[in-house]
Amino acid sequence: MTFKKTAAVVATVLFYGAAPGPQQAQRMSFFITSAGPGNGANLGGLEGADRHCHTLAQAVGAGDRTWRAYLSAMAAEGRPAVHARDRIGTGPWYNAKGVMVAQNVADLHSDNNKLSKENSLTEKGTVVNGRGDSPNMHDILTGSSLDGTAMTGEGYTNCGNWTSSGEGSAQVGHHDRQGGGQNPTSWNSAHGSRGCSQQNLQGTGGNGLFYCFAIN
Repeated sequence: MTFKKTAAVVATVLFYGAAPGPQQAQRMSFFITSAGPGNGANLGGLEGADRHCHTLAQAVGAGDRTWRAYLSAMAAEGRPAVHARDRIGTGPWYNAKGVMVAQNVADLHSDNNKLSKENSLTEKGTVVNGRGDSPNMHDILTGSSLDGTAMTGEGYTNCGNWTSSGEGSAQVGHHDRQGGGQNPTSWNSAHGSRGCSQQNLQGTGGNGLFYCFAIN
Protein backbone atom coordinates (compact mmCIF):
# COMPACT_ATOMS: atom_id res chain seq x y z
CA MET A 1 0.00 0.00 0.00
CA THR A 2 1.36 3.41 -0.96
CA PHE A 3 1.88 6.21 1.54
CA LYS A 4 -1.07 8.14 0.09
CA LYS A 5 -3.41 5.13 0.40
CA THR A 6 -2.24 4.43 3.94
CA ALA A 7 -2.84 8.04 4.93
CA ALA A 8 -6.29 7.93 3.38
CA VAL A 9 -7.24 4.79 5.35
CA VAL A 10 -5.98 6.31 8.61
CA ALA A 11 -7.91 9.51 7.94
CA THR A 12 -11.09 7.55 7.21
CA VAL A 13 -10.80 5.55 10.44
CA LEU A 14 -10.18 8.69 12.47
CA PHE A 15 -13.18 10.41 10.91
CA TYR A 16 -15.71 7.60 11.08
CA GLY A 17 -14.30 5.63 14.03
CA ALA A 18 -12.57 2.28 14.17
CA ALA A 19 -14.01 -0.49 12.07
CA PRO A 20 -16.20 -2.84 14.13
CA GLY A 21 -14.48 -6.06 15.19
CA PRO A 22 -15.95 -9.35 16.39
CA GLN A 23 -18.73 -8.92 18.91
CA GLN A 24 -17.30 -8.83 22.41
CA ALA A 25 -18.34 -11.80 24.54
CA GLN A 26 -20.82 -10.95 27.28
CA ARG A 27 -19.57 -11.30 30.84
CA MET A 28 -20.91 -14.21 32.86
CA SER A 29 -23.84 -13.24 35.07
CA PHE A 30 -25.45 -16.63 35.68
CA PHE A 31 -24.21 -20.06 36.67
CA ILE A 32 -24.97 -23.24 38.59
CA THR A 33 -22.55 -23.83 41.43
CA SER A 34 -19.99 -26.41 40.41
CA ALA A 35 -20.14 -27.71 44.00
CA GLY A 36 -22.26 -27.00 47.04
CA PRO A 37 -20.79 -26.19 50.46
CA GLY A 38 -20.99 -29.92 51.17
CA ASN A 39 -23.39 -29.94 54.10
CA GLY A 40 -26.60 -30.73 52.29
CA ALA A 41 -29.14 -27.91 52.31
CA ASN A 42 -27.38 -26.16 55.18
CA LEU A 43 -25.93 -23.32 53.16
CA GLY A 44 -25.49 -20.91 56.06
CA GLY A 45 -28.78 -19.21 55.22
CA LEU A 46 -29.18 -16.85 52.30
CA GLU A 47 -26.06 -14.96 53.34
CA GLY A 48 -23.96 -18.09 53.27
CA ALA A 49 -25.33 -19.09 49.89
CA ASP A 50 -24.58 -15.64 48.46
CA ARG A 51 -21.06 -15.88 49.84
CA HIS A 52 -20.60 -19.27 48.19
CA CYS A 53 -21.71 -17.79 44.84
CA HIS A 54 -19.16 -15.01 45.22
CA THR A 55 -16.35 -17.38 46.18
CA LEU A 56 -16.92 -19.56 43.12
CA ALA A 57 -17.23 -16.53 40.84
CA GLN A 58 -14.06 -15.02 42.26
CA ALA A 59 -12.15 -18.22 41.49
CA VAL A 60 -12.84 -17.72 37.78
CA GLY A 61 -12.19 -13.97 37.69
CA ALA A 62 -15.77 -12.74 38.18
CA GLY A 63 -15.52 -11.68 41.80
CA ASP A 64 -15.96 -7.99 41.00
CA ARG A 65 -19.71 -8.49 40.58
CA THR A 66 -22.39 -8.75 43.26
CA TRP A 67 -23.72 -12.32 43.25
CA ARG A 68 -26.96 -13.62 44.72
CA ALA A 69 -28.20 -17.18 45.11
CA TYR A 70 -31.54 -17.95 43.49
CA LEU A 71 -33.12 -19.10 46.75
CA SER A 72 -36.32 -18.18 48.56
CA ALA A 73 -36.84 -18.10 52.31
CA MET A 74 -40.09 -18.70 54.18
CA ALA A 75 -41.52 -16.19 56.63
CA ALA A 76 -40.14 -17.11 60.06
CA GLU A 77 -39.52 -15.59 63.49
CA GLY A 78 -41.24 -12.34 62.61
CA ARG A 79 -39.33 -11.93 59.36
CA PRO A 80 -41.20 -11.78 56.05
CA ALA A 81 -40.69 -14.26 53.25
CA VAL A 82 -37.89 -13.61 50.76
CA HIS A 83 -38.58 -14.43 47.12
CA ALA A 84 -35.80 -15.65 44.85
CA ARG A 85 -37.09 -13.58 41.94
CA ASP A 86 -36.59 -10.39 43.98
CA ARG A 87 -32.96 -11.14 44.84
CA ILE A 88 -31.32 -11.44 41.44
CA GLY A 89 -31.45 -8.03 39.81
CA THR A 90 -33.09 -7.15 36.53
CA GLY A 91 -31.04 -8.97 33.88
CA PRO A 92 -30.18 -9.77 31.20
CA TRP A 93 -28.17 -12.81 32.30
CA TYR A 94 -25.48 -14.67 30.38
CA ASN A 95 -23.81 -18.00 31.04
CA ALA A 96 -20.05 -18.65 31.06
CA LYS A 97 -20.09 -19.09 27.27
CA GLY A 98 -21.79 -15.74 26.65
CA VAL A 99 -25.22 -17.19 25.84
CA MET A 100 -28.11 -15.09 27.12
CA VAL A 101 -30.37 -17.34 29.19
CA ALA A 102 -32.98 -14.69 30.03
CA GLN A 103 -33.60 -11.03 29.23
CA ASN A 104 -35.28 -10.04 32.51
CA VAL A 105 -37.17 -11.45 35.50
CA ALA A 106 -40.39 -11.94 33.56
CA ASP A 107 -38.54 -13.68 30.74
CA LEU A 108 -36.71 -15.91 33.22
CA HIS A 109 -40.00 -17.15 34.65
CA SER A 110 -41.64 -17.66 31.27
CA ASP A 111 -41.43 -20.36 28.61
CA ASN A 112 -39.13 -18.09 26.61
CA ASN A 113 -36.04 -18.52 28.80
CA LYS A 114 -33.08 -20.45 27.39
CA LEU A 115 -32.33 -22.47 30.51
CA SER A 116 -31.44 -26.07 29.64
CA LYS A 117 -28.81 -28.67 30.37
CA GLU A 118 -26.67 -27.19 27.59
CA ASN A 119 -27.05 -23.58 28.71
CA SER A 120 -27.27 -23.85 32.51
CA LEU A 121 -23.53 -24.15 32.98
CA THR A 122 -21.30 -23.91 36.03
CA GLU A 123 -19.04 -20.93 36.69
CA LYS A 124 -16.32 -22.95 34.96
CA GLY A 125 -18.42 -23.32 31.82
CA THR A 126 -19.03 -27.03 32.36
CA VAL A 127 -22.26 -28.99 31.97
CA VAL A 128 -23.90 -30.41 35.11
CA ASN A 129 -24.93 -34.05 35.03
CA GLY A 130 -28.60 -34.58 34.27
CA ARG A 131 -31.10 -37.37 33.96
CA GLY A 132 -29.42 -40.38 32.36
CA ASP A 133 -25.94 -39.40 33.58
CA SER A 134 -24.19 -41.07 36.50
CA PRO A 135 -24.57 -39.66 39.01
CA ASN A 136 -27.65 -37.61 38.19
CA MET A 137 -27.35 -34.12 39.73
CA HIS A 138 -30.20 -32.27 38.06
CA ASP A 139 -32.02 -31.30 41.30
CA ILE A 140 -31.11 -27.66 41.92
CA LEU A 141 -32.08 -26.09 45.27
CA THR A 142 -34.46 -23.12 45.00
CA GLY A 143 -37.12 -23.23 47.72
CA SER A 144 -39.35 -21.56 45.15
CA SER A 145 -42.65 -21.87 43.33
CA LEU A 146 -42.88 -21.68 39.55
CA ASP A 147 -43.11 -17.89 39.64
CA GLY A 148 -40.01 -17.52 41.82
CA THR A 149 -41.83 -16.76 45.07
CA ALA A 150 -41.17 -18.60 48.32
CA MET A 151 -42.55 -22.12 48.48
CA THR A 152 -45.12 -22.81 51.18
CA GLY A 153 -47.25 -25.79 52.11
CA GLU A 154 -48.26 -28.09 54.91
CA GLY A 155 -45.21 -29.80 56.34
CA TYR A 156 -42.83 -27.89 54.09
CA THR A 157 -39.72 -26.68 55.97
CA ASN A 158 -37.37 -25.19 53.36
CA CYS A 159 -34.64 -26.96 55.31
CA GLY A 160 -34.80 -24.33 58.02
CA ASN A 161 -34.36 -21.60 55.42
CA TRP A 162 -31.08 -23.16 54.32
CA THR A 163 -29.67 -23.77 57.79
CA SER A 164 -30.55 -27.47 58.26
CA SER A 165 -28.96 -30.65 56.95
CA GLY A 166 -31.36 -32.89 58.89
CA GLU A 167 -35.04 -33.61 58.52
CA GLY A 168 -37.33 -31.64 56.27
CA SER A 169 -37.50 -30.80 52.61
CA ALA A 170 -36.62 -28.13 50.09
CA GLN A 171 -38.12 -27.43 46.69
CA VAL A 172 -35.80 -28.11 43.77
CA GLY A 173 -35.83 -27.48 40.04
CA HIS A 174 -34.50 -29.60 37.16
CA HIS A 175 -31.77 -27.80 35.26
CA ASP A 176 -32.12 -30.30 32.39
CA ARG A 177 -35.93 -29.88 32.30
CA GLN A 178 -36.46 -33.65 32.59
CA GLY A 179 -37.57 -36.18 35.19
CA GLY A 180 -40.42 -36.77 37.58
CA GLY A 181 -42.28 -34.74 40.18
CA GLN A 182 -45.18 -32.30 40.06
CA ASN A 183 -43.48 -30.11 37.44
CA PRO A 184 -40.72 -32.27 35.92
CA THR A 185 -39.72 -29.82 33.18
CA SER A 186 -39.43 -26.83 35.54
CA TRP A 187 -35.97 -25.37 36.07
CA ASN A 188 -36.95 -23.91 39.47
CA SER A 189 -39.86 -25.87 40.99
CA ALA A 190 -40.01 -29.54 39.99
CA HIS A 191 -40.57 -31.26 43.36
CA GLY A 192 -39.52 -31.42 46.99
CA SER A 193 -36.34 -33.13 48.11
CA ARG A 194 -36.39 -36.34 50.15
CA GLY A 195 -34.62 -34.56 53.00
CA CYS A 196 -32.00 -31.92 53.76
CA SER A 197 -28.85 -33.98 54.23
CA GLN A 198 -26.28 -34.38 51.49
CA GLN A 199 -27.18 -38.06 51.29
CA ASN A 200 -30.88 -37.33 50.89
CA LEU A 201 -30.29 -34.64 48.29
CA GLN A 202 -28.18 -37.08 46.30
CA GLY A 203 -30.83 -39.75 46.77
CA THR A 204 -33.37 -37.77 44.74
CA GLY A 205 -30.94 -36.79 41.98
CA GLY A 206 -29.13 -33.77 43.36
CA ASN A 207 -25.89 -32.69 44.97
CA GLY A 208 -26.73 -29.53 46.91
CA LEU A 209 -26.17 -27.26 43.91
CA PHE A 210 -27.98 -23.95 43.32
CA TYR A 211 -28.24 -21.11 40.81
CA CYS A 212 -26.26 -17.87 41.11
CA PHE A 213 -27.09 -14.56 39.39
CA ALA A 214 -25.14 -11.31 39.19
CA ILE A 215 -27.16 -8.24 40.08
CA ASN A 216 -24.71 -5.74 38.59
